[in-house]
Amino acid sequence: MSQRTYHDPLHHGITLDDTNRAEALVMTLIDAAPFQRLRRVRQLGPAFLTFHGAESSRFTHSLGVFHLARLALGNLTRLDPSLEEEQGLLYAAALLHDIGHGPLSHTGEEMFGLHHETWSAAVIRQHPAIRDPLEAFSPGLADSVADLLEHGSAKRSVIKRLVSSQLDCDRLDYLLRDSYTTGARYGQLDTERILAGLTLSPDGDLAIHPKGLMAVEHYLVVRNLMYRSVYNHRLNIVCNWMLEQLVQLARQLGPDQVWADPVMERWLWDLESMDLTSFLANDDLRTGYHLQRWREEGPRPLAELCERFLDRRLLKAVAVGHLNSGDQLRALAIARGLAETAGHDPDLCCGLRHQQQRGYHPYKGGLRLWDGVRLQALEQVSALVQSLSTPAASAWLIHPGEINHGVVAALGQTQAWERSLR
Repeated sequence: MSQRTYHDPLHHGITLDDTNRAEALVMTLIDAAPFQRLRRVRQLGPAFLTFHGAESSRFTHSLGVFHLARLALGNLTRLDPSLEEEQGLLYAAALLHDIGHGPLSHTGEEMFGLHHETWSAAVIRQHPAIRDPLEAFSPGLADSVADLLEHGSAKRSVIKRLVSSQLDCDRLDYLLRDSYTTGARYGQLDTERILAGLTLSPDGDLAIHPKGLMAVEHYLVVRNLMYRSVYNHRLNIVCNWMLEQLVQLARQLGPDQVWADPVMERWLWDLESMDLTSFLANDDLRTGYHLQRWREEGPRPLAELCERFLDRRLLKAVAVGHLNSGDQLRALAIARGLAETAGHDPDLCCGLRHQQQRGYHPYKGGLRLWDGVRLQALEQVSALVQSLSTPAASAWLIHPGEINHGVVAALGQTQAWERSLR
């Protein structure tokens, strides 16, 4: 018999016992190289440039998601003992849901143009250190886990909801963890109450018991606030835009002008034929090293972008969501002109970035309240949840700090012109 405990700052001791077959499987998967790689992938990408404590990894997050999924299944199994048969599928899917993330997590997806769900499924189906333990546990389990993560398909809908829904173990952990590491105080969730409030509806799907309603309402408000204050923070938006421009420029310059090792060559110029080995070989360390090399010996425009990012001389962003699309484009044209006059390449330092946020989507895996008599959509019961269903959009004009005064003045003139037309 063997046990191990991971000491987590949020969940405290996460203990695994190999006398439980599903937990023994989790121990084997954690030790596999593709999962250990997640230690080298930041949870919040470049957000550490905005929130200096945001240094946690996808490894720690994935362990937390497994832990919450195990707790949730334990509670639900008391209502339906047959759910115990789903331990292997749920534990593996919760643990491996992010194994296909590239460098800098979601930022890397935007930088390089890939989807982590697709690569998670590929790693699970193809990598022997992941596939073989899953198949040894139960033949066909690797495909079942991959299908759940890539396509959201599972025989038991409640298992799918725990892995991916508007109240899943992934979201519960990342809201807690990201609030903790960034120092934001919005993400203080009553996870015990939320998990205790999970129940099964008559059709066997996941539902909320009325005793958990306020905790779930609080969770949805917290999620909304975390997106507004952390995930869509203007400097995060700037960092993501800069990194996208950086990779796009490196691709345009090509291998004759830009040094890259064989792995990064594949990521930059041969993404369509990426193999699993090349994918897993890239992480925050390798990408960061290339940024340093490009700063030192890359073509001047690329070197300047890398220097700005690495030395945190970030571009500025001013909100232009209050302007119509035509005025936003005019503001961009003004910024480009000011940047060019100041000696900057406007293509590399000026842009518009649009974001859309929806705190709750009633038609995309919407939550339901089950009191033992009536099954109701959550937004029908809670005015607060209904209010969170309205989408919120934002727009940012990105530009060099050296021309910030001119940009702000031009925007003021635009607003005055708009008022004169009323």
